[in-house]
Order: sequence, then structure tokens, then C-alpha cells
Amino acid sequence: MVWSHKTEQLLVESHGLKHDEFDLIVQGLGREPNLTELGIFSAMWNEHCSYKSSKFWLKKLPTTGDRVVQGPGENAGVIDIDDGDVAVFKMESHNHPSYIEPYQGAATGVGGILRDIFTMGARPVANLNALRFGEPTHPKTRHLLTGVVEGIGGYGNCIGIPTVGGEVNFHPSYNGNILVNAMTVGIAKKEKIFYSAAAGIGNPVVYVGSKTGRDGIHGAKWLLLNLMMTLRIKNQQYKLVILLLKNYYSKHVSN
Repeated sequence: MVWSHKTEQLLVESHGLKHDEFDLIVQGLGREPNLTELGIFSAMWNEHCSYKSSKFWLKKLPTTGDRVVQGPGENAGVIDIDDGDVAVFKMESHNHPSYIEPYQGAATGVGGILRDIFTMGARPVANLNALRFGEPTHPKTRHLLTGVVEGIGGYGNCIGIPTVGGEVNFHPSYNGNILVNAMTVGIAKKEKIFYSAAAGIGNPVVYVGSKTGRDGIHGAKWLLLNLMMTLRIKNQQYKLVILLLKNYYSKHVSN
């Protein structure tokens, strides 16, 4: 395919965007994006943030029912459990980061979904997980298993949320990349749910937590571009610090 845009092809590819994706951006904007816009598309359209390869399958799952208060489209799902109470839950995978650096990768996976429960106005009460590792005799399995389990427990303990259930399986197909699925459940009052959409003029904006780390906003993109392992580990370490601070503040705010 011949590159027909003014923007350098290497610059677009370094942002993790495919040629057809860049064509779609140009079509939507009616022009080529500037560098800032390119960075935003890169951050929001990567696999880690947009689930572009798994959306097809996720859309096949049931999402409606008499007790469904909030389905897909918010920070977390909400189910009516009677007496004015709702269960708020979120599940997320943190597979490749956990394979690269098991403790930090698993910890940030738990931290991310705890954050999503807090943002819905709910109080987290339980963590769960489902894990898949390679063969027990594989040279990396013991290291990965130990790090992931400690990362999940360590983050939950920092916030004071117990891990009440989980399951683990081993299979050769996971020798090259493990699966780390984490889930958090919270409780809230139905009439006090917070939604992400805001309307009106003059609403205050409150920024709470750490500033963006030295890794910038492209940590997820770097992971997916398979750059140096040391860089990816460094990005995860900064991400852990940011998420820890956010969740400590979230816990105080929710009180």
C-alpha cells in the first residue's frame, strides 16, 4: 500500500496506529491530525484501552435485564439487589503487563478496577480473580505465579479489600503469555450512583492524585509495541505509584 499522507508513516506507526486506522482518523477529522491529536488517538485506540480485537466477542454477552441498572458504557456495571442497594462490579484483564512484570502488572490490574468501583460512588467489599499460567514445570511459571499472587494480594491489602475467591489453571498454551483476570465488587445506594457524564456550565473540576509520571500517557502503547523490557517495567512501576495514590484518596473521599 502506497503511503499518501503528509504525516510521516514512521511517526504514525511509532504511535501504534495501523494504516487503515490513520485513514479513518483523517476521514473523521476531514484533515490529518496534529501531533497532539495523534497522541490522543494512540492512547485511546490501542488494544489495552479500546479492546478493538475483543469487542466483537464482548458484544455477544447479555447486558440487559430487569435488575440491570447500568450495563456497558460506564466505569462499572450495576445490578439491583433490592432494599435500595446495588452491587457494582468490574472485571479486567491485565495479561501482558503481568507477564512482563508479574507483581506490578497484577497489582495495577487490581488497582484499576478498584478505582472504577470508587468512581461509581460505591464502596469496594471484595476482590476476586481468575488466573491462567503455563505448565508448572515451565521455567517462568514459578516466578510468574509468585509475583501475580503477591501483586493481587498486596494491592488489595493496601486498600483493605479482601480477596474472597479465585481460581487458577495451568496449560502449555499459556507458556508464552499468562491470563490475569481481576474483579472487584462494591456496594452502593441506588440513588447515589455516580455516572461519568456531566452536564451544565460552571461545574467545578477537582483533580485528585498524583501527576502523570515520567512515562507520560503512552504506557499502554509502549507495552503493545513490544519495546525494551526495561522500559515496560519502568512504565508499570510508575503506573503503580499513580494508581496507589488515586485509590488512597478515593477511599478517603468515599468516606
